[in-house]
Amino acid sequence: WVRDSIIRERIADPRYAGDDFYKITENEYGDPVTPHLNWSIPIPWSRNTEEEEAAINSLYVTHPITGQRMLDAAQLNFRYEWFDAAEAARRQRQLNKVQATATGSGNSDAETVMISKDTAYVAFNGQIVNETITRPLSSLYDFVHTRIVNIYPDTTTWVNDFPNANNEVYMRNYFSHPAYAHHPVVGVTWEQATAFCEWRTMFLRRSINREGVQIEKYRLPTEAEWELAARNANSDSRYPWETGDGKSAPDCYQANFNPGEGAYAADNHLIPARVRSFKPNQFGLYDMAGNVAEWTSTAYSGSGLELMNDLNPEYRYNAQADDPGILKRKVVKGGSWKDNATFIRSDIRDSELQHKGRSWIGFRCVRTQVGTGK
Repeated sequence: WVRDSIIRERIADPRYAGDDFYKITENEYGDPVTPHLNWSIPIPWSRNTEEEEAAINSLYVTHPITGQRMLDAAQLNFRYEWFDAAEAARRQRQLNKVQATATGSGNSDAETVMISKDTAYVAFNGQIVNETITRPLSSLYDFVHTRIVNIYPDTTTWVNDFPNANNEVYMRNYFSHPAYAHHPVVGVTWEQATAFCEWRTMFLRRSINREGVQIEKYRLPTEAEWELAARNANSDSRYPWETGDGKSAPDCYQANFNPGEGAYAADNHLIPARVRSFKPNQFGLYDMAGNVAEWTSTAYSGSGLELMNDLNPEYRYNAQADDPGILKRKVVKGGSWKDNATFIRSDIRDSELQHKGRSWIGFRCVRTQVGTGK
């Protein structure tokens, strides 16, 4: 999808093909709308003009060693915006005063209110620049944030996470080979996982294509939501199953984990297993322990629950680029194929830097079910 959207953008770009049909700028009534891509027109992969071919080829590179023509992963960037409704609600009184002053109905000597927001752009050298700016609060648009994320997983994690292991075959094949098509994605950062949720929401809304339909966004689960789901809503459960360890019987494993030193394959899986290789829990959820650990939306703090409300507990922190690493850590749950039985327990919490991909961390998306107290 990212590849095709970039190609459509470039075919519509006057610097390449300049084809206006690939961009929609007005609605069916002729009124102007925010320009967006026209997905009803196919990409001319074969019968194309010289300009269209140049637009398509601009997204590909040739490997300097193998000579293989392949997508330029560095260009696979996804741009999205999100509205921070919670912060807007907290700042509503301040915003009302600011707008009243601007229209002349308020106190002209009112103190200037500053607001921080995220913005992003791609620099001339192709580098993504995500930065936080501070400016005077003036409207609701100040709560709209922009982010650009490169969506290609870090395939080198297989050799960087295990420097003295023969894992090159996974680096070359795990993400791209059909044999791993139904395995959980790994090597994705928290930022990439969050961006995927935004894309999936966008895709769902486009597929429904009906005005006035309110759709809850896809997102990462909070730590509390994840743990509730993993424990089958039973706070006494340490695992998603009833027994007290990772086995239901001798040599019969209930999850993909490392039962002992040098015993990675004791459960018949050396690395992440195919999704649904083990039985689900009582909620019908698969792989809630082991296989790959999972990102949550929760910012990590050693204080844990002390910082959270007991109603829908969650702790969020929007880390800025110049923040220290301790403020950029997010909670990771579930343990993985490389962890022992203790670390795949539902009550155990781990953390990782939000911009760091690992060969043992993946994610799953959730959506809030409206109209239920559970």
